Amino acid sequence: MTKVRVGLIGYGFAGATFHAPLIRAVDGLALTRIASSNAAKVRQDFPHAAIDNSAQALINAADVDLVVIATPNASHHALARQALLAGKHVVLEKPFTVTVAEAQELVDLAQQTNRLLSVFHNRRWDNYFLTARRCIESGMLGDINTYQAHFDRYRPQRIKRWREDDLPGSGTLYDLGSHLIDQALVLFGTPQTIFADVCAQRTGEGGPDYFHLVLGYGHMRAILHSGSIVSDPGPRIQVHGSAGSYAKYGLDPQEDALRTGRIPGDSSWGRDLEAHDGRLTVERNGVLVTETLNTMPGDYLKFYEGMVDAIVQGKPVPVSAADGLNVIKVIDYAMRSSREQRVIAFE
Repeated sequence: MTKVRVGLIGYGFAGATFHAPLIRAVDGLALTRIASSNAAKVRQDFPHAAIDNSAQALINAADVDLVVIATPNASHHALARQALLAGKHVVLEKPFTVTVAEAQELVDLAQQTNRLLSVFHNRRWDNYFLTARRCIESGMLGDINTYQAHFDRYRPQRIKRWREDDLPGSGTLYDLGSHLIDQALVLFGTPQTIFADVCAQRTGEGGPDYFHLVLGYGHMRAILHSGSIVSDPGPRIQVHGSAGSYAKYGLDPQEDALRTGRIPGDSSWGRDLEAHDGRLTVERNGVLVTETLNTMPGDYLKFYEGMVDAIVQGKPVPVSAADGLNVIKVIDYAMRSSREQRVIAFE
């Protein structure tokens, strides 16, 4: 089997922790080139990959079919544009772009160049989200009225890095919010209305570190929330419907496993401890009963396996560029709603 040759631009946290290990673990992919200023670390981790000192050199390389861009958010649009014009398929680290105009241009360019374009919204394959999705789509919770998803942290002191600076595309709404927004759009589609509160709660200069979004779907509300000074977080997710509720605490274990260097894909990959299983509350014989519900295993490999299928077999990409565009639209509306302190209709 001929493998899809991958060039990775950026070997910081996202590139080294998520993309490179997942690419290496998928049989149909070969990581041939990495563009990074940290050549020593690249050689240590991937001694057989070529190292480029510029993104443009990697994009122009003949032995690259798929360009994966894991660089700061503000650079996504320009690099993806160059790669598409060079005839490469492209995966962008989330968020897709910084502005709606940039996102729309990339969607149009991918169509014009007949190249595949996808966004790494890996948390579609988080264990808690897969389990909640099954609860919703199976109908066991009935008609959904309230969906709440939190991504809270305890980081009371700012860290001097681009993700936390007051820059275009920085702050937690772009960083963590893009995950929560994408998950909500997968479950419920684009909302009718958006109301948001976005601000900075920590002292010192920096971008937003708190957000509270309410997406309106008729009578249903999807509430997406993140705080950076939360020492005792509540449930990660809560779903309430006419026939029952599902709630779960804790993060999917895959990120921590990748941080420690575990190889994705073994038999226990993505599995949570039984003690971390969520709670299902449903009515049985007229009485509300609460029981534990086994958590489905998370599986970030599904993203890159899907990219192989898309490139080799012509199947749809695992996350469409249109989905990435809609996430940026919601972020744009949310920032506008927060500035104007009013409900915005999604167009």
